[in-house]
Amino acid sequence: MRQTGLRMLSWLRREPVLCISAVCAALSMLLTPPSAAYLNYVDWRVISLLFCLMAVVAGLQDCGVFAVLAQRLLAGEKRLRFVTLVLVLLPFFTSMLVTNDVALITFVPFSILVLGLIGRTERLAYVVVLQTIAANLGSMATPVGNPQNLYLYATYELTPGQFFTAVLPLVLASLAGLTAAAVWGRPESIRVAFPQPVRVRRPGRLGLMCLLFVLCLLCVCRLLPYPALVAVVLSALVIFGRDLFRRLDYALLLTFVCFFLFAGNVGANPAVREVLTAVLARNTALASGIASQVISNVPAAVLLSGFTADWRGLLIGVNVGGLGTPIASLASLISLKAYLRSAGARPGRYLAVFLLANGIALAVLCACAWLLGRLQ
Repeated sequence: MRQTGLRMLSWLRREPVLCISAVCAALSMLLTPPSAAYLNYVDWRVISLLFCLMAVVAGLQDCGVFAVLAQRLLAGEKRLRFVTLVLVLLPFFTSMLVTNDVALITFVPFSILVLGLIGRTERLAYVVVLQTIAANLGSMATPVGNPQNLYLYATYELTPGQFFTAVLPLVLASLAGLTAAAVWGRPESIRVAFPQPVRVRRPGRLGLMCLLFVLCLLCVCRLLPYPALVAVVLSALVIFGRDLFRRLDYALLLTFVCFFLFAGNVGANPAVREVLTAVLARNTALASGIASQVISNVPAAVLLSGFTADWRGLLIGVNVGGLGTPIASLASLISLKAYLRSAGARPGRYLAVFLLANGIALAVLCACAWLLGRLQ
């Protein structure tokens, strides 16, 4: 019994956002007592899409595709600037398809390995911080890049033209800034040799996951009903990939459900709704960006979407708002945990570099967003 309690406590410590969302949902029931209307609060299409995307990405990761790509880019005689640039841009571009957290889970440990092999661990904090910023900003580029984009794309029924027009200028500015930061430093030649080359595993599964990913994209674009997608993905997992069920982030799904309940209960209260609507009416992007610093950008998107029709301001606010504090984007905590497990980790130095780099990036992108707003 005691061991069960300790395991439960350990799990709760690993999922602080879920705990917070559950407490918020419970407290919100004081405003709106439980009823059958609670079922309508939850956006089951978003929950279903998240589940299917997580399953497909887990399958792709299991095939070793990303590790093979990284090794082929880095092996051999290279410039240190080039190695740093590749390590930073890999999560930037891959996060557009496999989400920011998966990109960091894949490439931060890989960077720890590479920098250890070439004897440049003194650059580890700098590289990991840039990777974190890259994953958070690269994921902004597509509706499937992160959970808040997927949710907002579905909630406001955006078209591809609306979405990409809003985010691509900021994505391009992010790419330019990250490239400049990655190549900063003196020129130096190094040789990268991996002790054991990796190869793509389970080519049959790889083909299946690519097909399922295409179906997910069709569902995101509303060309395929989400019940049909769920049926196909579940059938594929049961028949060909039961092991993938253990690798899904069920805590994220529960977090979304809790915040749906919280937002629904808050929105049903006229007084609270009036206050939040008035705050967002002044500056949606600013309000959602500030909220992201405190409760993280995914919960901020779910909570605030019920009180504003300004989808553009909310989309930009929660994406740019993923910069700043370590909790502004949950993906940032993944990098921090991986760095702290590395040999010779210096938490104080990492946090100093993190806050400085995030502060600069946040200021630059806020200025870009303001300028774009003035031009539109």
